[in-house]
Amino acid sequence: MKSIYLKSAIGMVAVGALGAAAWTAAPDRRGGDRNTPEAWPYELKNGKRVPRVARTVNPDGSWTEEYRAGNCTVTRTGRDGEVRETRKCD
Repeated sequence: MKSIYLKSAIGMVAVGALGAAAWTAAPDRRGGDRNTPEAWPYELKNGKRVPRVARTVNPDGSWTEEYRAGNCTVTRTGRDGEVRETRKCD
């Protein structure tokens, strides 16, 4: 009799562990931001497509962003509140 109780206790612990693992691995369904593959030119923010921006910051405080808008590559640079935007279209 003792082995039956022991086996059932081990079984319940195993089922509980599997249930906890499945619960933590479940996807987040709250509709928040989701990661998109790196090859995609946009990210999903609040369910909307937002262009993926590659931003670099230099040691002097200036920064550069680059993203695609249709057939154009938009480059934005800035420093001390000034922003300059250039477009190169294919």
